[in-house]
Amino acid sequence: MGRLSKGNFLSVLCCLCLNLGVVAVDTIRSSQFIKDKDSDYMISNGSVFKLGFFSPVNSTNRYLGIWYTNISAFTFVWVANRQKPLNDSSGVLTISEDGNLVVLNGQKEILWSSNVNNSFANSSAQLLDLGNLVLKENTTGTILWESFNHPSHTLLPEMKLSTNKRTGEKVQLTSWKSPSDPSIGSFTGEIYRKSLPQAFIWKDGRPYFRSGPWDGHQFIGSQKYPPLHDTTSIVQNQDGTTYLVSSFLFHSSHFVLTTQGNTEGRYWDSEKEDWKAVWKAINSVCDVYGTCGAFGSCNSMSSPICSCLEGFKPKNTEEWNRQNWTSGCVRRTPLQCGRLNTSGESGKMDAFLKLTMMKVPNFEEWSAAQEDECRQQCLQNCSCIAYAFDSGTDCMTWTRSLIDTQKISYGTGVDLYIRVAHLELDTDGDVRKIVTITVIIGTFFISIFMYLLWRWMAKHKARRKKAKGMLMLNREAHKKFPSEDMLGDNLNQVKGQELPLFDFVKLASATNDFHESNKLGQGGFGPVYRGKLSDAQVIAIKRLSKTSEQGLEEFMNEVLVISKLQHRNLVRILGCCVEREERMLIYECMPNKSLDAFLFDSHKQKLLDWRKRFNIIEGIGRGLLYLHRDSRLRIIHRDLKASNILLDKDLNPKISDFGMARIFGSNEDQATTNRVVGTYGYMSPEYAMEGRFSDKSDVFSFGVLLLEILSGRRNSSFYHDKQSMSLLGHAWKLWKADNIGALIDPIIFEPCYEMEILRCIHVGLLCVQEFAKDRPTVSTVISMLKSEIVDLPHPNQPPFTERQIGLDTESSKLSQKKCSVNNVTITMVQGR
Repeated sequence: MGRLSKGNFLSVLCCLCLNLGVVAVDTIRSSQFIKDKDSDYMISNGSVFKLGFFSPVNSTNRYLGIWYTNISAFTFVWVANRQKPLNDSSGVLTISEDGNLVVLNGQKEILWSSNVNNSFANSSAQLLDLGNLVLKENTTGTILWESFNHPSHTLLPEMKLSTNKRTGEKVQLTSWKSPSDPSIGSFTGEIYRKSLPQAFIWKDGRPYFRSGPWDGHQFIGSQKYPPLHDTTSIVQNQDGTTYLVSSFLFHSSHFVLTTQGNTEGRYWDSEKEDWKAVWKAINSVCDVYGTCGAFGSCNSMSSPICSCLEGFKPKNTEEWNRQNWTSGCVRRTPLQCGRLNTSGESGKMDAFLKLTMMKVPNFEEWSAAQEDECRQQCLQNCSCIAYAFDSGTDCMTWTRSLIDTQKISYGTGVDLYIRVAHLELDTDGDVRKIVTITVIIGTFFISIFMYLLWRWMAKHKARRKKAKGMLMLNREAHKKFPSEDMLGDNLNQVKGQELPLFDFVKLASATNDFHESNKLGQGGFGPVYRGKLSDAQVIAIKRLSKTSEQGLEEFMNEVLVISKLQHRNLVRILGCCVEREERMLIYECMPNKSLDAFLFDSHKQKLLDWRKRFNIIEGIGRGLLYLHRDSRLRIIHRDLKASNILLDKDLNPKISDFGMARIFGSNEDQATTNRVVGTYGYMSPEYAMEGRFSDKSDVFSFGVLLLEILSGRRNSSFYHDKQSMSLLGHAWKLWKADNIGALIDPIIFEPCYEMEILRCIHVGLLCVQEFAKDRPTVSTVISMLKSEIVDLPHPNQPPFTERQIGLDTESSKLSQKKCSVNNVTITMVQGR
């Protein structure tokens, strides 16, 4: 072989370098590449950032991305092929023939491209120390494309977020779907400019966080930036572009939009070798957009956190007391602008109430007017309902609902002036009204107290006398009239269940003669008492009332059904008492009473966080599955509702009240009855209208109960609502409006649980579909709740969703209406 010349040697060396790939360089040119299988990468000139292929934690997919070089924790700041991952190591980064940067798979398919329209054959790509990947035209040095204009979820120093008001073009952050999935998630961060610039975080296209307007130096209404931050600037160009750029005191610092929708300012703590978050956009529920609804104000330092603005009151007092503030507030007194009083003369003009240190509502209008001019402009405009003035923003005015208003405890805030009717300022009149009302109420309650005290003393004497006589009567009756003669075959049935028979005298002694102080509650069956036997065992005694609509049939039904059932989520029966006219059932005592006592109580419902509520939902489902499928009898409960779910000391649920239950045969799928029993609001339509019931009837009741647990609202609380006649109708309207998250009880809402809660709402809507055949079985429901079934079908419209005729609360009218159409008698109508 001949000797190579110096020129030939260099040519061969270049070819070898190209075949080996590009390793540890900051620039690649046409026909050069970065190969995943060869572990190639680019590294910036100062060794600050690397570019190469990677897999996120707990994932085998491969992506092209940029990460820090000198930081031990792999932190990715930019990803190219977010929506099209590689499933192997065949990925290649190179410059195509038209000059674009492209990511190819093993089949040479383009998974990602810089997508520059103009063709530039002579181009190169360089990774800068700022973390910016730029594509340049080699001859002129013109930058054709840069990663800073196409960010992922991280804002690096000198990177710009921008929006062009004329063209609509934006440079914005988009969250990862999860820590293992860099694809585009639910949250987007951007600079939004309608009049004054604001920073927004959007969730699926709806506002999730708002900074407040920019005053030239800072965002009004936001916390101050952390020590890592040096300067933030917002610049508005003549071409209509508004952009934000930040620089940092520490080089290894950045802002990141998390998968939960928060923006965090972080810097690298070299001692702890971890990222330290020193600033967050969202620090409390108050920072979430619109927490307190229209005309509500949020204060994270108060309890409750939401209050109505001055001059306003809750739109729905019942919801507000349950700390569900989404419906917001309404004005107490109409504005007088442009109106005449009763004498035909102009009334007193409206006035402004001053609120200090406020994050102003979502911004509407802006002008360069000075403070006095600003006030007059708003006062003379009948549509203007609030104004604020700041030296950096000048005059801000609002003409529509005031949303996302917040009291600022620290940070930056301004004075907000709310327009109210002049009567709201009549403090002397208010004082007189308060004194007058207080005197009237005080006198009324003192009178009531004295009357009740007199009645109690009279009844107490009569009750003691009556109790002694009743005990003597029952002792004599027990001797002379054996209960076997009174109940005959029914008592033999009870004995056949090997169920203990309790003596009436012992039960009377255990309850102090059924004293009111031992009364736990009242149901359709009758009162329930707490008792303590001689062996110190605590029991619950359900005593059939003489005026009860339930009689011996329901009593015997419950004895025969529940005595054969044993499950951790069913209440356990200990025995019964059948003496003369007395019929009583004895159960294990549940110290926390029923679910409705917690769920619909503004104080106790705070004890039911999401994990406890989900445990209750699962427990009810398991108990229902046992009744329908796993017990030796197939039972249809027919009266599943919140008051029939008892809670033990650990808040574990137990299904109770089997007086309405029916036993199905092994080959029986459904049955029909002419005697419809149960509770309106929980009845399935086929049962309420036609008397047909099956296991799908219980599924419907479970769905209603599930939506009540998730929303914290009674199904019957909508009977006087003009839009919906039930919780089902309200939920369905929110579902159709793609706003089902508004149904969630704010007490249980946490971003980390949101998807799980929304899934449960979806399952609840599947359970309450109008036709029984469309509803899932209980076993399927449990699989859906536990995510064993991933893809859920779209629910159909529930029944009773729209108000067509006025609902009369009198049971007689309801019964007549039903009977006239379906010839079905409703034997039990229970209001909740």
